[in-house]
Amino acid sequence: MSSACPICGKPAQDATRPFCSKRCADVDLQRWLSDRYVVPGGQDDEENPPSTDFDN
Repeated sequence: MSSACPICGKPAQDATRPFCSKRCADVDLQRWLSDRYVVPGGQDDEENPPSTDFDN
């Protein structure tokens, strides 16, 4: 069963799965790097940022 490329909809290729080509994989990467895609965080992320104190 062949899946569709999430960028252009063409059939995905084994070498670049889930994309149809390196070009579509690069388009996806650029979207992540330019913050077009964002993984949402929990509410505590802003209220309780990770500690930067490494001298525990």
